[in-house]
Amino acid sequence: MDIAIAKRRENIAEYILYLWQVEDLLRAVQFSPEAIFSQFVAPRNLPTTEQQHNFLAWYLDIANLLREEGKEAQGHLDHTLHLIADLNDLHLRLLKLPAGEHYTQTFARLQPELSKLRGEFEGSDVELMFRSLYAAMLYRIKGEGAKADDVIELVSPVVAELADLHGKVERGELNLFGE
Repeated sequence: MDIAIAKRRENIAEYILYLWQVEDLLRAVQFSPEAIFSQFVAPRNLPTTEQQHNFLAWYLDIANLLREEGKEAQGHLDHTLHLIADLNDLHLRLLKLPAGEHYTQTFARLQPELSKLRGEFEGSDVELMFRSLYAAMLYRIKGEGAKADDVIELVSPVVAELADLHGKVERGELNLFGE
């Protein structure tokens, strides 16, 4: 919960990937409140019962959302998919506006490789980039990092710059229209 809040404030991309990881961890423990507590809450050694309850409630809320959305076995919360849609809107604007000149150059280096990453995936380029990064992260967790290195090298700079620009727009530090 505290990690998610910090990531949401600091870096939208890390926040999305973190929530995707939490989704998979909850699935791995089969949404068991006891397992969630023992695996994710208890190891934090929180000083009060209230803090433990708050953390457990946060994980259980995500588990309940996954159930409500019919995503117990696979898929991602609508919340993160909406954030990705927002990032895709920003991505498309940046490709057209002078404020996105550097981002457009960064994206241009990745663009020729997108068809290789895409396969049969029909979503937006931004969602494809997130799915590719998450898959690479899972490969690294499994100890198969060599499969992930090229993807991370190609996709990370684009997502990092997009996330940075999103943060600047959100904080009012960047006006896309230069007014």
